[in-house]
Order: sequence, then structure tokens, then C-alpha cells
Amino acid sequence: MGFIRGAVGVKGWVKIGSHTEYLDSLLDYPTWYLIKDQQRVEAVLETGKVLNNKELQVKFEDCDTRDQAEAWQGYTIAVPRADFVETEEGEYYWTDLIGMSVINHEQVVLGSVHSLLQTGAHDVLVVRGEHGEKLIPFVEAFVGEVDMNAKTIQVEWGLDY
Repeated sequence: MGFIRGAVGVKGWVKIGSHTEYLDSLLDYPTWYLIKDQQRVEAVLETGKVLNNKELQVKFEDCDTRDQAEAWQGYTIAVPRADFVETEEGEYYWTDLIGMSVINHEQVVLGSVHSLLQTGAHDVLVVRGEHGEKLIPFVEAFVGEVDMNAKTIQVEWGLDY
């Protein structure tokens, strides 16, 4: 969901690098898991704010000094899956798409979803497999059925694209 960029100020606040669609989305989750070097710590948000629509800053409970805040730098942020908001039909969390097999209209497996890119106009699937890397716009014109149970995505995309 994001990562901790570093401390800000002297009262225990940290700057967040967010991987969410909306900068303040992480504030919807009261409990975060902070992960680094095989260590996972549960942190509870005390408060948070967005500055100038550019930077998310948060303060955790029991983090009251700059030294405490600096100790969190470099931690990855995860939230409990049970806390995710239900998606509407045709909406997916990126984390659910990563690793899914991508199959074209000729039943050729193009590879699996390695990651997604946000371009502004639409999201793009980064698919890697034996046919190389494919960048497939995640739009209705190219993406057909997304089968969450079978972990497959049907696409209208040829090998020569």
C-alpha cells in the first residue's frame, strides 16, 4: 500500500509514499502492518493529513519523538485484507491481479501480471512471460473476463503487439 519515507518535524510524524489511487486512502485504515527485513509490526494511526495535495503525513500512537519516527523509515505499509473495502463489479485491487495468468483470444498464455502502471488515462497491465513483456491497457476494449477464482484474465491482444 506504500512505504515510510522518513520523519517530519519533532513530534513523531512520518512522511508516507503511497501506492494507493488516492493519496488519503491509507487514512481509511486505522491499523497498519509495518514490514521490514522479515519483521512485521502492527501500528495504530493516531492522526494523518495531506499537505498541498502532494504529501501524506501520519502520526502513530506511541510515536512522539523524531527519533521514534526516524526508526520507521524504509518500512513497507500493508493493511489487513479484512479491512479492504468491497469492490464494485468490474473493479479490482491491483494486489489481486498481480500473478494472474493472461490469456489471449487464441488461448495463448501471454504470461502473468507482474505489476500495473498508472498512466493517467488508464491502468496498464505489465505482463511477463515466455513471449517477453507486454504492456496491455486495462480497458474494456482489450480486457475481457477477469476470473478471480481461476486467476486468469482474458485479453484481446496478439503476440505481435
